[in-house]
Amino acid sequence: MSTQQHTMRAAVAGDHGLVVHHDYPLPAAQGCEALIRVRLAGVCATDIELLRGYKGGFRGVLGHEFVGEVVEAPTDPSWVGRRVVGEINVGCGQCSLCRRGLGKHCRQRTSLGIIGRDGVFADYTLLPVQNLHVVPDHVPDEVAVFTEPLAAAYELLEQAAFHPEQRVIVLGDGRLGLLCAFVLAQTGCNLTVIGRNPEKLALLAGTGAHTVLSSADTLDQLAADPADIVVDATGAREGFFTALRLVRPLGTLMLKSTFADRLQEFDLSHLVVDEITIIGSRCGPFAPALAALASGAIDPRPLIHAEYSLDEAVIAIAHAGAKGVLKVLIRP
Repeated sequence: MSTQQHTMRAAVAGDHGLVVHHDYPLPAAQGCEALIRVRLAGVCATDIELLRGYKGGFRGVLGHEFVGEVVEAPTDPSWVGRRVVGEINVGCGQCSLCRRGLGKHCRQRTSLGIIGRDGVFADYTLLPVQNLHVVPDHVPDEVAVFTEPLAAAYELLEQAAFHPEQRVIVLGDGRLGLLCAFVLAQTGCNLTVIGRNPEKLALLAGTGAHTVLSSADTLDQLAADPADIVVDATGAREGFFTALRLVRPLGTLMLKSTFADRLQEFDLSHLVVDEITIIGSRCGPFAPALAALASGAIDPRPLIHAEYSLDEAVIAIAHAGAKGVLKVLIRP
């Protein structure tokens, strides 16, 4: 990289929505950070929700799913030239949560393209080297870019026990819902995926998952014989109430959805009377996600609907938010 370069292109969320700048300041690695040239980035539902005001909105470079190449790493030059993906949360390292290994929940954390840290819809980005994972040479960028969302799906296995023949429902056939289904299908559980799009559900052929189109009759039938575990990956407030109908008493409801909305006037006694366990589920482990991608156990490429240049980032995010669209990629 030329040392004369001081600016770069970046898609920046601001008061007037998303704008692509061609003179955004090039970030400088501080402390244990690495400067990473972004090779490919993915648009996530969270990016769309941030632009709608989720968590008060976000000001800065958007985006957190990426594969890139390290170009500078002052504290550990051995990283230079490596192709990497990166965990998105950066804790303070000093508080009780960080000391207990809960840095992704640090109250002072920054989060790539989400909280207080510029993201990856840009030519370059920064992350501490301890957040980085090397991508095996044989794994193409179009596969590696799915590591972060696939890791979020693997978080389900960290939080609950999935047994063969256990009845599990994934609600939602969007980007994250399908990745959750790919992961859960590997456990041998009796998996049903409910969605609204036959083409999306068809991507699960061969996984062993049962797929059903959402309708009033379908939901009534499933609610009459509720599941042990229900995963809500709809990204919509209605998904929570549907999931609650579909989980049995003493069952577990796992929430993967993040959206800019609130549940108003919810009757909590339903949870108490039916003794429902609710588990919030967010970022997950990169190692099993990378291993599944490297081995070919999970091939996410059929989920790719479109690819855009960085200059077309505004169009890319609008496309990603359109009905029926799965993964949209941005290539700087």
